[in-house]
Amino acid sequence: MSLLVDIQKRLPSYTLNVAFSAEREPLGILGGSGSGKSMTLRCIAGIETPTSGTIVLNNRILYDSRKGINLPSRDRRVGFLFQNYALFPHLTVAQNIAYGLNKRQGSKQEKRELVQTVEAQLGRVQLAGFGNRYPHQLSGGQQQRVALARALAPNPDILLLDEPFSALDTHLRSELEKQLIKTLADYNGITLFVSHNLEEAYRVCQRLLVLSSGTVIANGYKQDVFHHPKTMPVAQLTGCKNYTRIQPINQQTVRAPDWNCTLHTDEPVSSKHTHIGIRAHHIRFSHPPHPPNTFPAWLAWTSETPHRMTLFLKLGNAPRYAEDYHLQAEVFKEEWERLKDRPQPWHLTLDPLRLLLLE
Repeated sequence: MSLLVDIQKRLPSYTLNVAFSAEREPLGILGGSGSGKSMTLRCIAGIETPTSGTIVLNNRILYDSRKGINLPSRDRRVGFLFQNYALFPHLTVAQNIAYGLNKRQGSKQEKRELVQTVEAQLGRVQLAGFGNRYPHQLSGGQQQRVALARALAPNPDILLLDEPFSALDTHLRSELEKQLIKTLADYNGITLFVSHNLEEAYRVCQRLLVLSSGTVIANGYKQDVFHHPKTMPVAQLTGCKNYTRIQPINQQTVRAPDWNCTLHTDEPVSSKHTHIGIRAHHIRFSHPPHPPNTFPAWLAWTSETPHRMTLFLKLGNAPRYAEDYHLQAEVFKEEWERLKDRPQPWHLTLDPLRLLLLE
């Protein structure tokens, strides 16, 4: 199984210019709104036509501008799950799934085979017995699973998922994400999963492709992309909230003027590095004896979620107002309970191994 994409498409605000490959491991496509994620899927599916380039799936040319090849969607062996599911409201669940199969139903044997295939797909997404219902009789999560079953029914060579959980509440997202991971484990084709949610893509996919304004800015195994983002845009799109300009002092020491401190780094500093960052959950609070890169810090304000606290902190001296802070740290509630009554300043550590040198 292999997909090779190298396409360009002129759009009103920029030119989509993406080149990448994918194999059996699910590939997550990340990026902000308007970065070209959905357009890339639509070009692969044949819904949109690139301006130029090539798309090759399992050595079969789907699109080649030079050779004048542009297979219609129905011949591409592509399964597509849209954000809004796109179920036919006048068809039953079984008929929606059967529609994607595009099979002849002349003989009794052919009809029996179609019914068996539909039933197998419903069982695959835990909706056995729902075949006679209509979409309006289903919950949002059930509709999503019907759409997934329809996309998988023809056994496509590639499955394209365009933010499939975006319309669901938090509980359903979690349940259906687990269902999708189990379903993909039994799927032998290629999967592309578009999302703007880093954690969602990280859980579902092994590899990540990051887009910005129609251009690939990172591509690799998720651990590498997350732990070694290399550039500011990739760090920002993968959720890094803390970064500052740097003034190099030597190969492993920089001045961070926006944080009012000097930092020692594990990675050597090069002339290409312009910024340094650290993820909010990598900031630690220490007791004496203090490790390297430990600074006095004062709390400016806090933000709370059910399980975590975000602490907005200022280094060097006390804040004058709530927005007077340098860094955001994320801690679990248990740590917050231990920390909150300690006299300030607290001692905050920016581990040299966790610092991200960025271009």
